[in-house]
Amino acid sequence: MSDERASVGRRLIIGGARSGKTAHALALAKSLADARGVNVTYVATAQALDQEMQHRISLHRAERPATWRTLEAPAGLAQALRGQDASSILVIDCMTLWLSNALLKDFREDAPTAELAAWESERTEFLQWLQAVRRDVLLISNEVGAGIVPLSPVARRFQDEQGRLNQALAATCDEVTLVVAGIAVPIKTFRGSRLTT
Repeated sequence: MSDERASVGRRLIIGGARSGKTAHALALAKSLADARGVNVTYVATAQALDQEMQHRISLHRAERPATWRTLEAPAGLAQALRGQDASSILVIDCMTLWLSNALLKDFREDAPTAELAAWESERTEFLQWLQAVRRDVLLISNEVGAGIVPLSPVARRFQDEQGRLNQALAATCDEVTLVVAGIAVPIKTFRGSRLTT
């Protein structure tokens, strides 16, 4: 294992849809867990609200080792994470669905720029947890800002909030990796206690 992979820290793995970001995160988590002799907790933020999502969830379950623990946290993410075994590696999949779950609680088409109380509370609490945590955490998030500006108000608000969230996550994480076409591209790396960008 490289020195970088041996470092304990917060890692953001970001990429577009079907970029390979989840496969990269799962492989990294397995490698870290094997090297350290610890368990992995997979934190799922998706909700099986329809058949398509049920199918996607079943595919994700099949991708990860059966020995990994699964924690479902579509809301109240920071609260759910506080009670977890401090030695296990956390894989949070994904920040995008977690945002969507919270945003849709308060979003109104007739007031697209209004405050999103549920989202602001979720976001603030999670970022405070992330800033304080000193353990292996792998965050998976979508890069949604590289395309066109969406037509609908809810999609524009979602794109804006996802961009702001990704910036906050990247600023807090020790390492950021962009996955493009299955290739992991380091954006921000750490070496021991010295951070490089």
